Amino acid sequence: MKLHATRRRTGAALCAIALSATTLAACSSDSSGSNGGSEGAGERGPITFAMGRNDTDKLTPIIDAWNAEHPDEQVTLKELAGEADDQRDTLVQSLQAGNSDYDVMALDVVWTADFAANQWLVPLEGDFAVDTSKLLQPTVESATYNGTLYALPQNTNGQLLFRNVDKIDSKPDTFADITSACEAVEGDCLTTQLKQYEGLTVNTVGFMNGWGGEVLDSNGEPTVESDEAKAGLEALVNAYKDGTISKNSTSATEEETNIAFTEGTTALAINWPYMYANAKENGINFEVQPLVGADGVGTSTLGGYNNGINVNSQHKATAHDFIQFIINEENQRSFAEASFPPVLASVYDDPDLIEQQPYLPALKESLENAKPRPVSPFYPAISKAIQDNAYAALNGNKNVDEATKDMAAAIKQAQ
Repeated sequence: MKLHATRRRTGAALCAIALSATTLAACSSDSSGSNGGSEGAGERGPITFAMGRNDTDKLTPIIDAWNAEHPDEQVTLKELAGEADDQRDTLVQSLQAGNSDYDVMALDVVWTADFAANQWLVPLEGDFAVDTSKLLQPTVESATYNGTLYALPQNTNGQLLFRNVDKIDSKPDTFADITSACEAVEGDCLTTQLKQYEGLTVNTVGFMNGWGGEVLDSNGEPTVESDEAKAGLEALVNAYKDGTISKNSTSATEEETNIAFTEGTTALAINWPYMYANAKENGINFEVQPLVGADGVGTSTLGGYNNGINVNSQHKATAHDFIQFIINEENQRSFAEASFPPVLASVYDDPDLIEQQPYLPALKESLENAKPRPVSPFYPAISKAIQDNAYAALNGNKNVDEATKDMAAAIKQAQ
């Protein structure tokens, strides 16, 4: 279902780093990625496309359409596990072995930098260049590592603020408006995902970004101790302490948030667009808008998939054409119709689609203001550092200064 330039270690330096999440491979000077993946550049033929099974129903019609037009370059779908970690493990094992089992891989946006740093992906430059000018630009950032595009965004996702208008009738323009409105709400006001998992990272980073802060600077140095980042975390912590954010949020994932809003027990909720249909089906009188921050529109974290080409693929030319086929207007429109947010910006302005999916204008604004999570090959450790310390601050075990200091130290150590 979100990840700016960071300091990079490549080549032999990468091989010296032991990662808990990934054992870096193919780091020698004769790595298959050292030639930029040019081997097989002109070769065409059948390819395999690997993607987690939860969303393959959106890709099946696209694969069928491709296969009908390309009888000698058939795409075979290889469904991976439903859980993201299991998907990643399968891909990593194959790539570390130098296999060509998967020609194109649908990568969770947070994996792109890791796979690029390991030289597992074909850089999309030179013969493999693609046009990204018509895509939502934050999605392109999520697929860019060290200034180079390593994957082509396929679909995306952004958070929305859902508001039960029977409980809060006025649209909030800033987070201060939310705090004020919540004073008059009986029961839970704002529910979001603050359980200690990736959802907490997403929301913590969103608050930091929404107050003008960043997790990493352009050199990859942690910046969570900046005044702006601290202000964002402080706003999150204070909202939890004063009851603006429901106490249930520290045990809530997306699904608990979905239940709370669609059953009418919370006035506001931060969640992904899938909740729109559920709330509508349950008869909730509600509106959606982008997240709000300190001074206006807030910052959502990006979700979605980026399609990368395996450096070991023997049919890279076909793989290159296929990933571009996925983002043509017809196919991206089919994503929108299936509530699978597209990356092609123009789709969000289609009046027929807006009639079908009324949240699209709000989602487009959310995505245009969104940011990737920190783009780093060390992302899993960075996420853990954020989760551990944000959770401690929310529960009063650390103040914001202590939490951001320890967060910065843990991020630095992870790199």
